[in-house]
Amino acid sequence: MPTKPILVKRTDLPDFKEYSRLIKKLWKSKWITNNGVYAKQLVIELRKYLGVPHLALLTNGTITLHIALKVLNLPKGGEIITTPFTFAATTNVIIWEGFTPVFVDIDPQTWNIDPKAIEKAITPRTVAIMPVHVYGNPCDVEAIERIAKKHNLKVIYDAAHAFGVEYKGKSVLNYGDFSSLSFHATKVFHTIEGGALITPNESMLKQVEYARNFGIVEFEDQIAFAGTNGKMNEFQAAMGLCNIPNLDKQRQQREKIFQLYTSLLSNNPKIRLQKNIASKQNYGYMPVSFESLNMRDRIIAGLKKKSVFPRKYFYPLTSEFRFSKIYPKDDLTNARRVSDGILCLPLYSSLSSRQIETISAVINDYL
Repeated sequence: MPTKPILVKRTDLPDFKEYSRLIKKLWKSKWITNNGVYAKQLVIELRKYLGVPHLALLTNGTITLHIALKVLNLPKGGEIITTPFTFAATTNVIIWEGFTPVFVDIDPQTWNIDPKAIEKAITPRTVAIMPVHVYGNPCDVEAIERIAKKHNLKVIYDAAHAFGVEYKGKSVLNYGDFSSLSFHATKVFHTIEGGALITPNESMLKQVEYARNFGIVEFEDQIAFAGTNGKMNEFQAAMGLCNIPNLDKQRQQREKIFQLYTSLLSNNPKIRLQKNIASKQNYGYMPVSFESLNMRDRIIAGLKKKSVFPRKYFYPLTSEFRFSKIYPKDDLTNARRVSDGILCLPLYSSLSSRQIETISAVINDYL
């Protein structure tokens, strides 16, 4: 009998009967989208769980970034400083919205965008900063805030990985003009697909709500601006409501897995682990970086023989995408070093200790 593959992620699903109970009501109400009962309830539950003042639900994590840039109404053609060590969506959105991404280097320990490199890259054409909380590890939000105020720049955090993460006892989502969340099925909290925008500014929240609904203010004959369709539907919202009660238990399970990996791998000098500065982590990812690309790829081949399938998140750097034709203004030495060796190991709440020990043994043996 073939070995069941161990994938990098496995979606956590709630009790089927509970989800069925919620969606059964939709057959009676016929209200399955357009800010229904479940979407409204999910907003209330998420604001309370995350400790944020204003939150708008959207249909996926990528459109959250699109809408954030639309609502901020920044000068087209301007430069947005960002990290090259991220998923494609971050860079793609900047380009799609008519801006120029300017890539700067990362901190060699946290693997997040380096504030010193941000300040160095600012020009008269700079209109915003788009940092990423990589693997849910908070950026240096205080330094970025100082830089943004000094140069009068907007800050949009790509917080796709940072659900439930806290910095100095406070939600990391409370920093910047916007924080963008992804509720994709692989995330620690999911609504099958989905996302949210968090902002400290209530008037900005209203703009997001208009933008996700074609720009309609009140009635269909009152269109404030050219919006889009980014509303979360009731089936997605129902999934989110079913997942919320399981979050803390699943986080505890992931923490045990993360700590076991760390204990088995941290003493190997050929492995670099990310320095996490969160006061509360969500343990959504188990990233490790090896000394070289060749070493990393040999380990991938060894793991595949055991039916283990990690992922090279994030390789290559987004600054190296052929279609972008954008060149960095800063040296990207740290980002390239981490990216060339990066590997995200399987991490999800149902992973067993035995599986983790097998994965770690393969890595240590190959090294």
